[in-house]
Amino acid sequence: MTFPDLLTPGIIGLGMTAIFLVLIIVFAFIGRRRPRQYLREIPAFEKLGRAVGLAVEAGQRLHLSLGRAGIDGVQGASALVGLSVLERIARAASASDRPPVATSGEATVALLSQDTLRGAYRDIGEFGQYDPDSGQLTGVTPFSYAAGVMPVIFDRQVSANVLAGHFGSEVALITDAGERSGSLTLAGSDSIPGQAILYATAQEPLIGEELYASGAYIQAGPAHLASLRVQDIFRWILVLAILSGAAMKFFGVL
Repeated sequence: MTFPDLLTPGIIGLGMTAIFLVLIIVFAFIGRRRPRQYLREIPAFEKLGRAVGLAVEAGQRLHLSLGRAGIDGVQGASALVGLSVLERIARAASASDRPPVATSGEATVALLSQDTLRGAYRDIGEFGQYDPDSGQLTGVTPFSYAAGVMPVIFDRQVSANVLAGHFGSEVALITDAGERSGSLTLAGSDSIPGQAILYATAQEPLIGEELYASGAYIQAGPAHLASLRVQDIFRWILVLAILSGAAMKFFGVL
């Protein structure tokens, strides 16, 4: 077997993933020594910070919905992003009389949301605030999930909704509930149809890779900032590869 025969899509993908992880570790180490980072302004995250403060002052609740995808596929990346946002929000809103509530449409993610909340309260010494019902599985099909989220928005004095995960067309029901309840809705999805609906219905939509930048903007840790830098590197590598391939095709090399 020759070397080109070994370059299957799976092997190439595994190699790129390994390089990505190594670069994240390198940049995270550098970031600890030089913590000051400059990020472009995204209004949605500025409003999220204000929403957390207002919820604490008014004794209201923040609601975070993690979508309906599991963590065992490509779509699971958005759910993991949502869990990191949930952990950060739980810490920031720990002084509120009503702790955050998380909803999801997949059983594993629901259990992980409960564990995330439990760990966040334990780490800050407020374990008494933890309520297992704060992490809810609201439905296992797209529209049963959305139907289960709607009462949470209406009945729990929610002042802001953060949607971070995989959503389809059913997300329109969730954003409509947020609109009718008068609460802020900040939303991002890895699904193209979901992004299109959120752009039209959410007050603060996250477009494209802005969802995956959430951890960096809410200061979830140096690894998230490092991830942004590595994403930029890979983005330029892909751009150069596409341009090189087009040039080689034009001059007849390929």
